[in-house]
Amino acid sequence: MSTTNHSSIIISKGKRTRKLLSNSKTLKTTFLSTHQFFFDMTEKIPWTTLNSGQKMPVLGFGTATMNLPDQDGLVPILLDAIRLGYRNFDTAAIYGTEKHLGLAIKEALRLGIVKSRDELFITSKLWNTDSHPELVLPALRKSLSNLGIEYLDLYLIHWPMSMKPQEASMQIKAEDILPIDIEGVWKAMEDCQKLGLTRSIGVSNFSCKKLSDLLSHSTIPPAVNQVEMNISWNQQKLRDFCDKNSGIKIEAWSPLGASGEVWGSNQVMQNSTLKQIALSKGKTIAQVALRWLYEQNVIIVVKSFNKQRMEENLQIFDWELTQEESDMIAKTPQHKGYDGFNFISPTGTFKSAEELWDGEI
Repeated sequence: MSTTNHSSIIISKGKRTRKLLSNSKTLKTTFLSTHQFFFDMTEKIPWTTLNSGQKMPVLGFGTATMNLPDQDGLVPILLDAIRLGYRNFDTAAIYGTEKHLGLAIKEALRLGIVKSRDELFITSKLWNTDSHPELVLPALRKSLSNLGIEYLDLYLIHWPMSMKPQEASMQIKAEDILPIDIEGVWKAMEDCQKLGLTRSIGVSNFSCKKLSDLLSHSTIPPAVNQVEMNISWNQQKLRDFCDKNSGIKIEAWSPLGASGEVWGSNQVMQNSTLKQIALSKGKTIAQVALRWLYEQNVIIVVKSFNKQRMEENLQIFDWELTQEESDMIAKTPQHKGYDGFNFISPTGTFKSAEELWDGEI
């Protein structure tokens, strides 16, 4: 990494090295493995560089929930998140939160909380009913209209499947699920990036095999694969594959185990090792779980609409886990939380979880 002629302090701890540049606007911090993270001193969250060359904050604010607040409730929450320092926001066509986020962005700009839309990193996702080559561009334009912005920073294929074209709904019928034309859909995604409607493109919930199939057809590789990841499902095989193939970044959803969701569990938040580490460090269990993810070189999507927890989730960047603590966490038994049960049917495209995830479960 090139540096300017400023005084610097180098702090080494095990395999981790932090370089602090004083008297400079930019604080370049934390080499974890081979990845570089950049931390602007005016921001609370480091940014990482995607294979597209675009910078992305390593901690994002999620908007997916089964119990969606009304517009009057959610927009102030999103504004609070921007005030607290969140700059990376994750939404999707199926979440029903694009318009809420768009209103929050508009208000944040009006109030001067951010000076320009470029200060924010906005992700949305292509829902299965639009995962057809001819429907990708119209779906993206609709998301942009909902958000009231001219471009996305990242557009993801939400799932490695298609569904019969129809109004998007979480009431999924097995007979509506179709195999995805990944070559055609990805070509349409590439066209969206070339048109400048999204700065990067990627996928979500793709296995190593499905990524390999996509890469065999791609001109532009995915920048991100957003998947379930936490201490109880560490995705080591998938992370290794992505590192070796075009430097695809893993983005972790369900970082705390989604204990409030129907399919979620307390395996993260009730983990005895995390409790022990949290107590010894004066941190919350969630902070230890999120810090572990950060030290795995992945991007994280957190979701809490509680202002105190929103603030606590930001406080993971100025301390480290010891090697002993990391080794303790590495012994956590592995169990996938969400197996995609509502996409699986004995008579459907995916007849088992093993088929949906290509045995990576």
